[in-house]
Amino acid sequence: MHDQLWDQLGKLEPGDVARRAICQYSQHFESFSVVFLNRVFTVDTANRKIYSNSSGKEPVDAQFLEQLCILVYLINSTETGLSGNMVKAEKLEAGQFFFRGHHALSTGDLEQAFGIEPELIYAASIALDAKKCDFGDASIQINVLPRLPVTFVIWRGDEEFDARATILFDQTAPAQLPLDALLVAVTLTIKALISAEI
Repeated sequence: MHDQLWDQLGKLEPGDVARRAICQYSQHFESFSVVFLNRVFTVDTANRKIYSNSSGKEPVDAQFLEQLCILVYLINSTETGLSGNMVKAEKLEAGQFFFRGHHALSTGDLEQAFGIEPELIYAASIALDAKKCDFGDASIQINVLPRLPVTFVIWRGDEEFDARATILFDQTAPAQLPLDALLVAVTLTIKALISAEI
């Protein structure tokens, strides 16, 4: 899977990749260790495999979309520092054209899962090592990847107003992941939050 991405990664200098992506590289094992959604993944470049290691458990192969996000991040990440300016997806560079139609972020899933009791998102995000924020009725920030913080904000629904969810990115997010991979990474994060809540 993802042969073209593996080819691209293989042409890059591993030390440079590790520095840009804020991850570890083992020359002996020809592998990177990357944290994605608070799980450590081994990227075995020699055998073109990606798997996660939980202590005391057998390695688990990364899913297709997890592999995609990790490989694209290793290839594209930059040493651009965070701006501290949090914006909606449409305000990212080229975001107003990309995040629409079937590329729209699935905020509706968040509203359905957490709109009645926004505080549930705190318990659902414990495994993702989320940080509480001060937006809306409940909000968290998750480091999806080492250089990619994403903030999720929930407003409670009631008889007068529907529940609302907003997703915010540091303005530098496209410097770490192209928008299509960013969409996949956020979709996987939302699924992880909802499955934990259930």
